[in-house]
Amino acid sequence: MLTVEKIGGTSMSALQEVIDNIILFERSGKAIYNRVLVVSAFSGVTNLLLENKKTGEPGVYHRIAKYQDFHDSLHDLVVKLKEINTKYEALGLDLAVADAFIEKHVARAQTYLENLVNILASGYVSKEGILQAAREILASIGETHSAFNLTQILQHKGINARLVDLSGFDDQRAFTIDQRIKEAFSSIELKDCICIVTGYAKGTEGIMREFDRGYSEVTFSKIAEVLKPQEAIIHKEYHLSTADPAMVGLESCKPVGYTNYDIADQLADVGMEAIHPKASKPLEINGIHLRIKNTFEPAHPGTLITREYISALKRVEVITGTDKLLMIDIYDPLMVGNVGSDLQIMKLFAKHNISYTFKATSANSISIVIWEQDFDQQLITDLEEAFEKVTVEKVAMVCLLGTNMDQPGLLAKSAAALAKQEINIKSAGFALRKVNIQFLIDREDFKTAIVALNKAVG
Repeated sequence: MLTVEKIGGTSMSALQEVIDNIILFERSGKAIYNRVLVVSAFSGVTNLLLENKKTGEPGVYHRIAKYQDFHDSLHDLVVKLKEINTKYEALGLDLAVADAFIEKHVARAQTYLENLVNILASGYVSKEGILQAAREILASIGETHSAFNLTQILQHKGINARLVDLSGFDDQRAFTIDQRIKEAFSSIELKDCICIVTGYAKGTEGIMREFDRGYSEVTFSKIAEVLKPQEAIIHKEYHLSTADPAMVGLESCKPVGYTNYDIADQLADVGMEAIHPKASKPLEINGIHLRIKNTFEPAHPGTLITREYISALKRVEVITGTDKLLMIDIYDPLMVGNVGSDLQIMKLFAKHNISYTFKATSANSISIVIWEQDFDQQLITDLEEAFEKVTVEKVAMVCLLGTNMDQPGLLAKSAAALAKQEINIKSAGFALRKVNIQFLIDREDFKTAIVALNKAVG
């Protein structure tokens, strides 16, 4: 059975477990082959190259963006990558070969970056385009490093592992990402090898231009779309669970088991991605099943996501949410009966390129919830010019998700669980299909609300 699999950065940093629990677990001989493994950079490396995804701490890229010398930062990066190499010498990695590879690769990247900086300094070209190219070049280093190391280690163990480097450093052909993938796999007999593929893929459209830090899952999805595997698998350091174990405790949650792509989209909408939503669409459209597995529990089947799945029992499958939202309330007494108010508001949101996760209306007001990181004061100024009063408030959202949870009393039971904890519901809503019931609450009540809902309806 052909599988296309993705291994996340945290899992990649535990290479011994990746080898034992993913590559070799209950497999021998030819059973190891007919598999394509798309790998992320080792944990923390992309943060050093670009910026810390959580804290925003700048990496090499930001020195280039601020017209600062980046050579020392790039040298420090090489030192760090060599330190990472030493961790895997015991697994069979030839340090001399691995260190030489990364030195040569970063040296080529440095040449490309120097050329970009010189062009940028000329003032004759778009800054945005040059900086985007710099991000692409830097991002590719992380996955090329991890893919090379894993391939070398597997080959040392006598496994026919083949490195598929989609970064295109030595290829000047103007391929789209799809063309590069098709060309890379056109001459490979998958049944006779295991492919280790870079999570970064070079293309004329620029994979980071559209997907930024979600690019490795997009590469994984595009490969699956081309190869049409029986199953696509994402290996994470945790299960896709019915609630966050860190909040409710391991004993109070469990792996979801089965769900569908609609619920995966609902999860992504509140920042709990089983898979990047733009990466899930090709899998869904092509009818490719997606399995989410825990790298550290290889015997567990994980959670299978399909297009058709609907739970036979009415149940809540996941309780989740986020405390990083803002609610923007727009009030005007002239709204009532005015069919253009909502359109006028949405045009302003589109003008500032801001999407929303929740919207509720009354006769004279419309409340819209956005991610706090997307806040733009100019949007508020524009809204205030058009409407009588605009209020912005920090909020949290808790959600009940499920493929089949249209049951009488669920809304009342959930609201009662929150009320019992003296949690005030600022707003609530759900669409007709009732796959996502949402409650807006004060941020300080977020964790308490998740625990309360998990006990009441989880």
